[in-house]
Amino acid sequence: MTTLHQIDPIAFGLGPLQVHWYGIMYLLGFGVAWWLGTRRVRQGRLPGVNEQAFGDLLFYGMLGVVLGGRLGYVLFYSFDALRQDPLMLVRIWEGGMSFHGGLIGVVVAAWWWSRRHGLHLFDTIDFVAPIVPPGLGFGRIGNYIGAELWGKPTGGGWGVVFPNSDLGPYTGAPIEQLRALHASGALDAYARHPSQLYQATLEGLVLFIALWWFSRRPRPRYAVAGLFALLYGVFRFAIEFVRVPDADIGYLAFGWFTMGQLLSLPLIVLGLFWLWYSRRQPTLAPAKAG
Repeated sequence: MTTLHQIDPIAFGLGPLQVHWYGIMYLLGFGVAWWLGTRRVRQGRLPGVNEQAFGDLLFYGMLGVVLGGRLGYVLFYSFDALRQDPLMLVRIWEGGMSFHGGLIGVVVAAWWWSRRHGLHLFDTIDFVAPIVPPGLGFGRIGNYIGAELWGKPTGGGWGVVFPNSDLGPYTGAPIEQLRALHASGALDAYARHPSQLYQATLEGLVLFIALWWFSRRPRPRYAVAGLFALLYGVFRFAIEFVRVPDADIGYLAFGWFTMGQLLSLPLIVLGLFWLWYSRRQPTLAPAKAG
């Protein structure tokens, strides 16, 4: 039995202020990152760094995620829309964030913080990498709740009918009518892959388990960052096959190659290179937090 998506993207209202689930997912992601990162600091996984310094790193990382993610989304996916509506750049609560842009923002923030604390950039990135996936998972759940970035049609019973997607003759029908049509099975042909949940599972849960297990003992510099880049790139590239590309971009080549896959290829290459390069790099031994 397919599922009809009926989740309100607004969690609750406080007078004129509307709190979206998308924003709550970001807060959850940052909260889990703070909890996991604090544990790693107490374990001495980044020698000379205490909890206060890590708090600064997390703050800079939050700015990098939000600013880089939004700028990346606009530049990579919606540049034409920006020219028509410049204010869309600041309406983050409506959704529209790019992982690749957010990643660049986090790297810039980590570089700035590392420079201030006299640390090698990749010691910081290796420390941060295992605490990032939960935030990615929560973000994809936010995409699902907001009924955005859905997948291609599927004949499987796990498919989801998104009311704002292409429903043929029923496109734009009231939700009450869609409920009745769905109960009768008339909408099953329009059910889609819940690609947001696929990504939440792979980029969030699986990536977290792999990185947390891999980094449970000291690894050479670049190794943890390399595994993160490689696995994320592979997961994202694979899921793009069942995900609908952005309407204003479509497929870039071959009738299947998307912008998401294009942006993931450098991550796969970098991940493989960093894993190879790490074999000749020093291993940062844990120490008591400073």
